[in-house]
Parts: sequence; C-alpha cells; structure tokens
Amino acid sequence: MKTIGKIASFLTKNICIIILLCSAFAFWKPDTIRWATNYTSIFLGVAMFGMGLTIKAEDFAVVFTRPKEILTGALAQYTIMPLTAWLLCKLFGLESDLALGVILVGCCPGGTASNVITYIAGGDVALSVGMTIVSTLLAPLATPVLVYFLAGAWVQVSLTAMILSVVRVVLIPVLLGILLHALFGKQIQKIHEALPLVSVVSIVMIISGIVASNREKLLSSGLLVLGVVILHNLAGMLIGLGLTKILKVEYSRATAIAIEVGMQNSGLAVSLATANFASSPMATLPGAIFSVWHNIAGSIFASIRRRGMKENHPL
Repeated sequence: MKTIGKIASFLTKNICIIILLCSAFAFWKPDTIRWATNYTSIFLGVAMFGMGLTIKAEDFAVVFTRPKEILTGALAQYTIMPLTAWLLCKLFGLESDLALGVILVGCCPGGTASNVITYIAGGDVALSVGMTIVSTLLAPLATPVLVYFLAGAWVQVSLTAMILSVVRVVLIPVLLGILLHALFGKQIQKIHEALPLVSVVSIVMIISGIVASNREKLLSSGLLVLGVVILHNLAGMLIGLGLTKILKVEYSRATAIAIEVGMQNSGLAVSLATANFASSPMATLPGAIFSVWHNIAGSIFASIRRRGMKENHPL
C-alpha cells in the first residue's frame, strides 16, 4: 500500500504533466480513448466519491473556525469566475457552444486539484479543503442557477435538469464518500494514501476522452479557447488575491483563497455539457482545456507564492 501511496502522491503532484501527456496521446490516437466520453458522468462521480472518502468530520471544523475566509472564498468563487466568464464571452464574441462551455466552467465549484496546489504553495490546506467542501455542497443550486441566468442569452438552459445532474454526479457521491468514511474510518485510513489516485485517474480519463472526441475542433478553435481560458483562470487567481489584500487576509490563507477561486471543477463543466447540452458539442472544449491549463498555471502560481512565503515568514 505504501508503494501505491507513493505512486498516487507522485501522480497528484505532477497531474499537469500527466494530463498533458495523456491529452497528447489522445490527440495522436483518438480512437483508442474516444470511448471514455460515454462514461464522463461516471468518471466524475468516481472522482467526487474519492474526494468524499478523504473528508473527515474534523475537516468541517474549519467552516466554523474560519468563517471570514470561508465566506470570502465561497462568494468569490460564485461571483468572480461566473461574471468574468460572461464578460470574456462578450468581449471575444464567442459562438454559442463555446460561450456556454466557458460559462459552465466559471459557474462550477472549486476543484480538488486546488487542495494539492495549495499544499505545494505552502498555503493553508485545511482552509482550501473547507472552501472546496462548501462550494461543492452549494453547487447543486448555485451552479445551475448561475448558468441559467448567464448562459440563457446563448442557449436554452433547463434549470431542473442541471440541478438533478449536479446532485447525481457531485452531491450524492461526495456525501456517500463522507458517510463511508464516518462508518469505516479505520479501514479507509489504511488506504488513505492511495485515494487521490482514484480522482487523478478519473479526471485524466475525462480529459483524454474529450480531447480525442474534439480533435478537429481543437485544431479549428483551440487557440481561441485557450486564450479565453488563460485570461479566465488568471483573472480568478489575481482578483481573488486582490480581494484578500483588501480584506487583509494572512498570507497562507490568501494563497489558499486565490488558488481556490482560480481553479474550477472543470470535470463537472464537461460532464454537465455532455449530459445537458448534447446539441452544443463544442461546449465540452473549454472545460477540457481549462483542466489542463489551470494545473499548469496553478503550479507556477504555487511556486511564486511559496517563495513569497519564505520571504514573509523566514526561518
């Protein structure tokens, strides 16, 4: 189990490289992995279940002990990213499918990758986990409502269908994982180190399948979407960081908030696009590209913040 744990730790810390390599292979040999798109919701549900299994009762304590930072992160998550996504779609005049995809990414909760990036950055990991939990639990209502209002100008959005989708692929798996951890904590603790491997494999499969299925679209629109995705991600982290400056949040907690705001659960965006907007096939593209880019940008941001941590808190 220790060997599996080391493999899981290595893959988690180098997830951006793994995603890039697998995406490149999917682009080169699309027929080998195209089938994965048929199981996008299942893979995401498995990833969310894996996240739930890692959540302990004491993880919820941070929600009550640091309400200022948790509230700041949650509000920023569901205001900065959705509104920035909408603004970028307007500025770049994106066609309806791509605009929908960008807005879906912007309206999703924080992703589990943010916890890993926060750890690498030397930020407050407990706070990062707490914000991810809160934004994920709010997602069944917040995400569909925001998409309904912001994407309604481009496509018809079924609010009820989206709520049911988020409940099915996010809320139920996470709560089931939390329940099993509460009931069988000792047994799960024995495999705790290997659990991140479940989420890593699931996310890589989702992205690889989307890349394989959208090979031609990537060639025609990939650069435009990449540009929008980069601006979206950077705006989230920088505005989030600016907000913590205004509120005078301590350095390590500010790092966690900025990373949490900028890194979305793009796998959910892809899953929602696949399940609810079959008539808009290119809506999956922004989520797939965001999944790759936010890990790269997050890693760079983490290295910058880690150096700043040493300067602000020298040994």
